[in-house]
Amino acid sequence: MYYNNKFRRNRPSIRNNESNRRFSRPVNGNRSPHGGQRRSQLEGADINIFIKKANPVVLTESIANIRFEDFNISEILKQNILKHGYSKPTQVQSQAIKPILEGRDVIGLASTGTGKTAAFLIPLIDKIFKDRSQKVLIIAPTRELAIQINEELRSFSYGMGIYSALVIGGANMNRQVQDIRRGSNIVISTPGRLKDLIKRREINLLNFSNIVLDEVDLMVDIGFIADVKYFISQMPKIRQSLFFSATIPPKVQSILQSFVTNPVTISVKFQETSENVDQDVIKILSSEKKVDQLHDLLVKDGFDKVLIFGRTKHGIEKLNKELEFRGFKTGALHGNKNQGQRRRVLESFKQNQIQILLATDVASRGLDIDNVTHVINYDLPQTYEDYIHRIGRTGRAGKMGTALTFVG
Repeated sequence: MYYNNKFRRNRPSIRNNESNRRFSRPVNGNRSPHGGQRRSQLEGADINIFIKKANPVVLTESIANIRFEDFNISEILKQNILKHGYSKPTQVQSQAIKPILEGRDVIGLASTGTGKTAAFLIPLIDKIFKDRSQKVLIIAPTRELAIQINEELRSFSYGMGIYSALVIGGANMNRQVQDIRRGSNIVISTPGRLKDLIKRREINLLNFSNIVLDEVDLMVDIGFIADVKYFISQMPKIRQSLFFSATIPPKVQSILQSFVTNPVTISVKFQETSENVDQDVIKILSSEKKVDQLHDLLVKDGFDKVLIFGRTKHGIEKLNKELEFRGFKTGALHGNKNQGQRRRVLESFKQNQIQILLATDVASRGLDIDNVTHVINYDLPQTYEDYIHRIGRTGRAGKMGTALTFVG
């Protein structure tokens, strides 16, 4: 085995009795954050669902010839799109932007990494630029996704006099209230903090005639559906509703239909997982050797920017400390980190200051991180839908990626 010089050539032996106890069973295991067992639905499944060679899709001529210049949007917005690095719209953008500009409700189903965020931001920014009375509410299931949407919004709306309020937990509420009171055109929020500010009467949803739900299946799946119904009930009956996700199971589809009027449904998925991702499995030799097998992968050539997923916060933190001891530049992202810590570790990963980001599924939804070479499922995800979202962090924007899943 060839070991990169920037890491220890030989795997360090288990450090002490505490470490030995720690790795006597699989790191992270299947233990829930509350101490009980939480088995993955994928345990015992046919491992072939995690094995597939990449087969990049070539755009058809009709889609490839569509340009942002062809859309009826403001010139300054077109310039911002070019500055953002977008030359041609992706398929979901090609199909979604026009009906959104026409005021239609849209349900968008597209594989992760295909540009869903820009698909709704671009027409909504244009709508506000041409009519300053318009206000938009965007709801995302995680803080990280809300932050990312806000960053993209700022880039696309540069110089257009459009302001946003980022309303998320773990951040200063007084600052968020100030942003709302100054007349922000767009509020980007997670459900919990939004509900708090509605109860404090800092936000009146009757003022919002546009709503976006991003990653709607996750919001339904993790129990936000009652909050979503409450938010929509507080909005004007005449509104534009846009719902996007990589997966919309039948139960979610039926719920969404009650929120929309004569929607345009867009689906640009060729298959469940990205065609740009090589998928394979790593057979676990034994629970004691699992972390050593991970080590042997991480020192191989090409593992330049790696995202490792585990099941629990506790397990991810333990694995992070072990990999740090072994000489790797790592960071951990999970629910026990405060918002400042989460932002710093994400920025370090984006800026290549760390090579490896270890995360729970808080990072599997919507995060757009450039040039992730590998996604490693150190622990099985809870569902196959979670698997789809996890591996969608690589092979983005037309680039190739690799997903590896540890299986017993």
